[in-house]
Amino acid sequence: MAAGPGLFDNRGMSDPVTLIPLDTVSGAPLTPPSTRPTARFMLSHPAHVLALGFGSGLSRIAPGTSGTLWAWVAFIALSPWMTDTGWAWLIGGGTLLGWWASTITARHLGVLDPGNVVIDEIVAFWLVLWLVTPTSLVGQVMAFGLFRFFDAVKPGPVGWADALFHHVDPQTDRHAWSKAGWGIMLDDLVAAACTVLVVAIWRFL
Repeated sequence: MAAGPGLFDNRGMSDPVTLIPLDTVSGAPLTPPSTRPTARFMLSHPAHVLALGFGSGLSRIAPGTSGTLWAWVAFIALSPWMTDTGWAWLIGGGTLLGWWASTITARHLGVLDPGNVVIDEIVAFWLVLWLVTPTSLVGQVMAFGLFRFFDAVKPGPVGWADALFHHVDPQTDRHAWSKAGWGIMLDDLVAAACTVLVVAIWRFL
């Protein structure tokens, strides 16, 4: 029997003939795809482009670090034209867009917290660099290392934020993917706050 509209979708994954069954309520794959997101998947939806950090999240090695490096380069490139007000708007708007993009991309991948989604690292590290500026290159390197430590190791409050929405079930909670999107963004923002706190203490001492 032919499947009804919207029941199956390949979502632009690497195998164009593989059909992924979708839950008719949540819209998520009933069986998550076995392949990593590809450039084709990224370009299949604007949310994917944002969530995957304009391609930086497609890295097979440490996509979170790749996304953070992309954020660093973008910050340096944009800084000559940005004011504090501009950064505040970009980071605030980026947080909301990041939630939207993360929600959609996580749902399409069928994973609550996909490792290849790096918009959270990008926005959070922009926040770190904005708050620690002015600083030297050494200061930026220190901020990068601290942020990656807090984001990867997830000590204390970062671990709490990371686990906050991992228990949601898309099969029983109609808002599960929206919650997952906030969870993706939240732990990196907490990691950013921890980074800025350590830098502030170091400067005070």
